[in-house]
Amino acid sequence: MTPPDFDTIAVRGGTARSQFNEHSEALFLTSSFVFDSAAQAAARFSGEEVGNVYARFSNPTVSMMQDRLAALEGGEACIATSSGMSAILSLVMALLRSGDHIVASMGVFGASQQLLGGVLPRFGIETTFVPATDLAAYRAALRPETRLVFVETPSNPLTEIVDISAVAALAHEAGALLAVDNCFCTPALQRPLELGADVVVHSATKYLDGQGRVLGGAVVGNKTVTEEVFKFLRTAGPCISPFNAWVILKGLETLRIRMEAQSARALQLARWLEAHPGVARVHYPGLASHPQHALAMRQQASGGAIVSFEVEGGRERAWRIVDATRMISITANLGDTRSTITHPATTTHGRLTPEARAAAGIGEGLLRIAVGLEAIEDIQADLAAGLSA
Repeated sequence: MTPPDFDTIAVRGGTARSQFNEHSEALFLTSSFVFDSAAQAAARFSGEEVGNVYARFSNPTVSMMQDRLAALEGGEACIATSSGMSAILSLVMALLRSGDHIVASMGVFGASQQLLGGVLPRFGIETTFVPATDLAAYRAALRPETRLVFVETPSNPLTEIVDISAVAALAHEAGALLAVDNCFCTPALQRPLELGADVVVHSATKYLDGQGRVLGGAVVGNKTVTEEVFKFLRTAGPCISPFNAWVILKGLETLRIRMEAQSARALQLARWLEAHPGVARVHYPGLASHPQHALAMRQQASGGAIVSFEVEGGRERAWRIVDATRMISITANLGDTRSTITHPATTTHGRLTPEARAAAGIGEGLLRIAVGLEAIEDIQADLAAGLSA
């Protein structure tokens, strides 16, 4: 039998009906589950019998979200977490120990840099950051104690593209796993596991939900990896709420439709910005001018919905452009149906040192737009006033 298409999985994958045979997936708002006997309770807790036990680590709604996302990414299993950052933390805490080493691309999200470079060293786990596109730098940074290579592609906010297949080969040669943050593309545009990655992590808060409603995260991979992550989650408790899982589950139904529509608008906006005299540089993988355009078009179905651009005049002019908007939301979140704008140097990457921001290419004149579903003409009109000032 031919396996179902992506869109069919997005709508129907993972669905498990209760005894009421509901059509839309049920939301199970309960902290615990009742057992038929003491023997069954013991069997459930020990894992001898499959079934729900306690909502910190087992819930039917969460299971449906996990199964659907795993199928969309082409992974064996998925573990949902309370946020994207808790997904990364759970992965690291499950697989690494004191003395282990991580190689990470320099362009990862600001909070990811803080976690990898600021928090984990206190527990004996060191991270070496390398330029996202420099394969020689990855090779040089790998050590005998390297257990994980962690990349984000496209990167936030400069949309640098990591060659997933090439970095996977380097990681595996060194005996390490490759984890890819697929937040910007989602499986609708990019499937890292098919390109050689071992693990995919998500901030489900972003495009997987798609409407800026709830927080969530996910780790997708083979069962060897996800079982270790599950053990950590069961004990430490960075779990997703059933309600948030249900919202994300419903968001997945429209994932490809949204990603295609928002990506098309983003390409239009990027071309318009590139031609605007008030813009010094545009960062968007769908543009032929992007340094990794050819690689992006091999790995991704489109350029995605994130457009970053630089203006002369530093923070003062960048802030004037932000403040001149009347429709676009001034917020650091992304992945929403509503377009958002932020100044990375003072928001998403504001906790980094000036030296770290400079190394990551985050200048004071840089702005990031997450393109939503509004008419492209209205998005451009909202930016025009600030750009022309």
